[in-house]
Amino acid sequence: MTGRPKLIALDADDLAVISAHVQDAHVQTADVIWRQSEKRLVVGMNRLDWEQTLDGATEPRRLIAALRFDRVLSCKSRNINLDAPDTALELLGIEFHPGEAPGGSAVLMFSHGGALRLDVECLECELADLGPDDLGTGELGEGAESSGLNA
Repeated sequence: MTGRPKLIALDADDLAVISAHVQDAHVQTADVIWRQSEKRLVVGMNRLDWEQTLDGATEPRRLIAALRFDRVLSCKSRNINLDAPDTALELLGIEFHPGEAPGGSAVLMFSHGGALRLDVECLECELADLGPDDLGTGELGEGAESSGLNA
């Protein structure tokens, strides 16, 4: 697939790059998928195309993307009700806090003090762009629809 970047993080420096790409992404709780038996967390999002903005585009576009963490031992949330699927969140960034090597915790930080903490065996994260948000679902709020990634 040309034109659709895929970024992979295997250490804290790589994750910092992914964090910069997902800054200010819109997420609905319905698109946060924790598959405990697979040790995987997938987050569907609507992210700003920062590359286009840096290239001088006057009006930034949004992209539908998926953020995936593998080898996740546990997933804990703070100030996020994952049972309310219509809740809109804004992702501020992601940090990695090393633990016993090669493991640690990846923390996804959201506006209003929300957070997801993923305890991982080792850091394995991927950000994949799925395409432009041609439907204009980037402005999440009352009555917004899920991206449909919660399959």
